[in-house]
Amino acid sequence: MASEEELFASVDALLNEEPHLPPPAERARLREAAGITQARLATALKTTTQSVKNWENGRSEPKSPRLDAYQRLLNGWAAKYPAPGAAPTASVAATAPAASTGPAASRVETADAPQAPAVTAEALARPPFRPTASPRRPATKTAAQPAADPRFLHGPLAVLDGDDCAYGVGGIVLDCPATTVVELVEWTLRKSGLGAPRLHRNGKDSDPLIVLTAAAAVKLGLPERLEGYEQRRSLRLPEDHPVVKQVVKAKWRLTQRGFGPWARIYRKAQGRERQCVQLAVLSWDALDERSWPGVSQMEPADIARVLGVYATRVITPRGSTAVSGLELMTALRPPTRAVRDEATGNWVSAYNPGSLGTEPMDPAPPEATAEHPVVVDSGWTGGFINEEAYQWVRPVDLLTDEECTLPFAVGLDLNTAFLAAAARLVVGLSAPDHFVGPKFNPKIPGSWLVDLSHVEVDARLPSPFTPDGTRPTEPAWYQTHTVAYAQELGYNVAPLEGYLRRETGAYLDPWHDHLKTAYVDTLADLGVTRDLSDTDFLAAMERHKDTDPGMAAVLAAIKATVKGGIGKLRERPQGKKYKEGEPWPALQRPTWRPDIRAAVISKARVNMHRKLRNMATMTGLYPLAVLSDCVVYPSPGESPLDFLPYAASGKPQPGGFRLGPTPGLAKLEGVQSMLWAVDLMEQGYNPARHIKGGDAILDEGE
Repeated sequence: MASEEELFASVDALLNEEPHLPPPAERARLREAAGITQARLATALKTTTQSVKNWENGRSEPKSPRLDAYQRLLNGWAAKYPAPGAAPTASVAATAPAASTGPAASRVETADAPQAPAVTAEALARPPFRPTASPRRPATKTAAQPAADPRFLHGPLAVLDGDDCAYGVGGIVLDCPATTVVELVEWTLRKSGLGAPRLHRNGKDSDPLIVLTAAAAVKLGLPERLEGYEQRRSLRLPEDHPVVKQVVKAKWRLTQRGFGPWARIYRKAQGRERQCVQLAVLSWDALDERSWPGVSQMEPADIARVLGVYATRVITPRGSTAVSGLELMTALRPPTRAVRDEATGNWVSAYNPGSLGTEPMDPAPPEATAEHPVVVDSGWTGGFINEEAYQWVRPVDLLTDEECTLPFAVGLDLNTAFLAAAARLVVGLSAPDHFVGPKFNPKIPGSWLVDLSHVEVDARLPSPFTPDGTRPTEPAWYQTHTVAYAQELGYNVAPLEGYLRRETGAYLDPWHDHLKTAYVDTLADLGVTRDLSDTDFLAAMERHKDTDPGMAAVLAAIKATVKGGIGKLRERPQGKKYKEGEPWPALQRPTWRPDIRAAVISKARVNMHRKLRNMATMTGLYPLAVLSDCVVYPSPGESPLDFLPYAASGKPQPGGFRLGPTPGLAKLEGVQSMLWAVDLMEQGYNPARHIKGGDAILDEGE
């Protein structure tokens, strides 16, 4: 017979176990009986509405201390609102989840299986449910929802945790038995049902993405962290690492960037079918905090939700947001298309009109960078185009007494200003041709050597021709939009030289439309819609980040995709071993096009200056500073409504800054003391930078 000490020890062990929650359906019933919304419950438990939804449909479980608080709340509700036909109890009885009786998934041993074969019911069957100590494992498996494309039943990606669970979009959870990277790749291609259909009929399907948590990485034989002197996102596993050897031995390949935070593992395509899997290692800083705020710290199911929304609205992530932005351009404008060869009757690959083609193109010397082979080999000394975003502060001696007495400095930030500039932007599609003394034509994209020093601009505004806002003093190279604006101001322009392109097209139009829709839809999910009044819009923007942190992270990633994608068009060489004049990997891409980047920035800067002029005409107000897409004005109040121009009808005046969620319209970025702003200007600082918090300008990516 057991002793008293043994019995008490057993009882204490039971008391120390984590509390058991009622079935998901009962959790929802209790909350609804209490008249509490999911959003209100999420606020009380300091979590997201989506997490509460996951708890109530069995997709995930809360962790302590939130688990204990949730249990206490459910116990209280259970005492007040017992289930129909049941006697009231003081606490909720624990209910064990029913075990799944599905057969274990059979493995397919075909060596060269395509990326997305037809997925059979047997291949997708779940193994029996195995209890685990992880509170993140759902109590029951959620059946996969049918997808538009039957090849990709489970969406574009999954987040693999250390408990063998792969969390997909829509709350689905797959069992992944892989214990090595090679097994994971084969499972992903043959059994997972992951992937996404092409964005253009001439393009390619998106490769499935597997995101690895730290626990999953360690389980697969990878180090939890990458350590070294370089930035972690630039580090790679050494070629003699056991995991790299396993990949090579299994006849899989790694891209030139090796096994880093974003590793692409592939085999040569079989016909039209690709065999490629993209891996992202969270603990190796795959998700940059600047582009994906707070996502790395989320639960796997929430990470899958955030990345899944981005994949659906933008593109399946293939690297940093800068890389994804560049990949999206190619996905929407594929370089080739299938055409029938009249001689043989066979279908062959041919150039897709409107695209950048398949071969890289050398820029004109003034469009290149100083280390580019075109410049070094030719000995070019004719100067370079300097189309960059604004970084300007109005000199303190140009402030009026009336401006200095205004109590506030208010920052207006243009929503994705560079995305708005990409709309209907005509760029060159062919190589540049050199001309001497050409007649200026605003419809021809290219670079022009012209003297704009004679153009008079109000000293209280930045010059539209230089990033720092100073007046040019000699001939310089400008992009077409900048020269056209000088002509718009009423001045004669006489180019000395030009590097112009004969074939043109609106290459970025699909990219703009795709990202604009993603941006506006995501803002709408956060409560910021187009039908709001200006007052309601400002209030919605004030709280939108707290509405749903996951969707707020998607919004940040979309904005980073825009800036990073444009920056990638002129990616500079990286690494300490680089020597000037040597080609670097980015130059091998058809999308290494600094002239297109210059065109976007030039148009955005000209658009900004045009609004500044119109504001001065309508209101008599002049900016204190401009940084990139943020402009700071002195104001009598804390709101832009105190100084923005409105007609007698209450509608915003056209031509100036207007509030709204659409790209190109403004939102309130920050409010500071006017005296504080003037003090900064006297010290040579930019008030816009301080209000924006040092936002990166068109980062050229990793």
